[in-house]
Amino acid sequence: MPFLCPGWSFASNHASDPDGRIIIIWRNSIQVTVIHQFAQSLTCLLALPNSRPVYYTAVYASNLSSERVDLLADLINLHSMLNLDGNPWILGGDFNQIISPIEHSSMDVNTTDNLMYQLRDCFLQLGVFDLWYLGPQHTWTNNRPEDPIAKKLDRLLVNSSMVASLPHALATYLPPLISDHTPCLIDLAYQLPQAGTKPFKLQNYLTKHPSFAQHVYDAWLRAGSECLTLTQLYKLFKTHQLLPLKRKGTCTNDGCS
Repeated sequence: MPFLCPGWSFASNHASDPDGRIIIIWRNSIQVTVIHQFAQSLTCLLALPNSRPVYYTAVYASNLSSERVDLLADLINLHSMLNLDGNPWILGGDFNQIISPIEHSSMDVNTTDNLMYQLRDCFLQLGVFDLWYLGPQHTWTNNRPEDPIAKKLDRLLVNSSMVASLPHALATYLPPLISDHTPCLIDLAYQLPQAGTKPFKLQNYLTKHPSFAQHVYDAWLRAGSECLTLTQLYKLFKTHQLLPLKRKGTCTNDGCS
């Protein structure tokens, strides 16, 4: 991986499932620590600059209801073990189960069955709920035009501590691509630390003036010293009054202003 994608890292649950159902990929600018893995989930701790750490659990539930029971039990144990009531927690992925008849496209599904109650009760015990989101309600389709069925099998859940830490977080369900599931993008609305200086912006139209090259050459002669960093360049320009004015300039045949 370091040779194929420099600056990126990944983790998976291959140790808990031979097929490795879940893979998490991240850039090395953030710290990700795997806390717990299960055949149907993978839990990490995300370290964000100047913010509380966030627990993130990725879920890929089994198609079999008998195996999903094990997933729900593992999530409840994880919730207790990590004291997730008092820590920001994001829980998301494919649960392969709806919690309400309205999450099924068929009008024939109009009552809440035991499996819906089971998942709903688990969410209640975990203290998690759907994050405010944009996009379609149904996140999965069978892709059969002759007998179309759509369901909300994918969810992005958070707890109260997560909302308190990042109150403007938002999930967006994007149009499906090659998968029968809808991708979900979460925006934490987190303000990253800014650098001490603003980036330099060159107005491209200045380069088209006939005297541009000569002006630059004269400016370097006036500066006189060698610059190895942008900070040194900025100080030289400021010292010799070579910084551009903070207004829109105009160029004519007589020069630039």
